[in-house]
Amino acid sequence: MPKMKTKKAVAARFKVTGTGKLRRNRPGKRHILTKKSPKRKRALGKPALVADTHLDMYKRLMGV
Repeated sequence: MPKMKTKKAVAARFKVTGTGKLRRNRPGKRHILTKKSPKRKRALGKPALVADTHLDMYKRLMGV
């Protein structure tokens, strides 16, 4: 059976941490920023972890 190719769209969005979890960027920091508070914009700039419910699916797509 051939190897499964990495889904490049998924690989570009997530990075694997040292413990095997996936780090993602938060959505909502591109436009319409005037109505968002500075505190909220700072929080959106910090990375988050992928939820455990989706972790297996994304790791399989990445080939991890």
